[in-house]
Amino acid sequence: MTTASFLSADVIRARFAYEMSQMYRQEVPQYGTLLHIVGDINAQVLTHSPDLKAALIHTNELARLDVERHGAIRLGKAIELSTMRRIFHVMGMHPVGYYDLSVAGVPVHSTAFRPITEASLQYNPFRVFTSLLRLELIEDHALRTEAQAILDKRDIFSGEIYRLLDQCELEGGLGEEDAQTFIMQVKAVFQWHRDATVSKDTYARLLSTHRLIADVVCFKGPHINHLTPRTLDIDAAQLEMPRRGMTPKDVIEGPPPRKYPILLRQTSFKALEETVLFTDDLHAGTHTARFGEIEQRGMALTPKGRTLYDTLLASVRDFEGAGNAGADYSTRLQAAFQSFPDDLATLRQEGLAYFRYHIRDPEKLVQAKENHASVDLEQLISVGAVEVSPIIYEDFLPVSAAGIFQSNLGGTEQKSYASNASRSRFETDMGMPVFDELALYRQAQQQSIDAILSFHATHPGK
Repeated sequence: MTTASFLSADVIRARFAYEMSQMYRQEVPQYGTLLHIVGDINAQVLTHSPDLKAALIHTNELARLDVERHGAIRLGKAIELSTMRRIFHVMGMHPVGYYDLSVAGVPVHSTAFRPITEASLQYNPFRVFTSLLRLELIEDHALRTEAQAILDKRDIFSGEIYRLLDQCELEGGLGEEDAQTFIMQVKAVFQWHRDATVSKDTYARLLSTHRLIADVVCFKGPHINHLTPRTLDIDAAQLEMPRRGMTPKDVIEGPPPRKYPILLRQTSFKALEETVLFTDDLHAGTHTARFGEIEQRGMALTPKGRTLYDTLLASVRDFEGAGNAGADYSTRLQAAFQSFPDDLATLRQEGLAYFRYHIRDPEKLVQAKENHASVDLEQLISVGAVEVSPIIYEDFLPVSAAGIFQSNLGGTEQKSYASNASRSRFETDMGMPVFDELALYRQAQQQSIDAILSFHATHPGK
């Protein structure tokens, strides 16, 4: 088969994202309601904010808004992570960032598989937050050994998936028929199965240690536990969920509302209580794992901006040991972030956020070259030759991710884990290093500046 007859990774990813959304809509009926909420709110925002709509069109953000999703899965062992890395590579998705959630009492470490080029992100920005269980954090040696033995027996991937992965890596791609088979086979990996693989007693003992451990170990595969659409106003979504029969989590994770959003804000409705069948019990039990999440994305912050963000957030969460609890949390958060600039010029000039630079008026750019020997971006912006737009944040926040995990696990979870970051172990298990998200944003900004400089150098003045 020739390279020309292979489907592009972008097309495979877009088709897979669509199939996942259709599947999750069938499995979790409230997900359909969630999509209606987001669709209605986004339409209202765009109607009442023509400037925002124009900006989204200009940066090609509007076209991807309705299809934008991120999913989340939890894997049990290293071979599952390395195989999932191979699967996502077929879809043009790469591991970006390392997240240690053990610091928040969640015994996993994670990465986000996503596209990394601007063109691929614009085509379809599907992401999957992928976590690997850390059995070494279970203090009970006997229970840890039992959980490992259970995981050792399972293979969550079909023989057809392995065959198509080998074929794709050997030949350099998949044709139409093979790609469709691959998509449907991988989708089946993420399906919900109500039949547990363990006895009721084993499930109960793992559950008492940590609900997430039971969720990963006791089932046939990594059922996707949420599929998140993107809203333009998450505060409106938070208010709308109860009106449509959903119970949202108490607080929105992330920064407070702003004129110019930064990073990521997330909320969700409570996890579903679902019927499960155990290997030794004819009577059904219940399990909670899957929930509905909504996110609002803002601009990516530089290391300087992230330091300021982390400092401010910590000051709020550390206040009298309250974390994000208490009726006054939102008020305290809003007050703390008054010291974080909320205008684009200051954010850019103080190096707090990443921006793309675009040629707005080529004639003015040429004229500026006649008047100045060197390129001054600030001067080019001031005369209207160049314009800037924030680079959207495509990744996740450890504190927010842990907050979403905890709020949907239910029960009394262990919160005593210390920080146990082990990026090198995670990368070894996965079979490659993770990409540095800040380096990707920095590169995107520099590429846009280089395009301005290239135009300036190749277009002489009169």
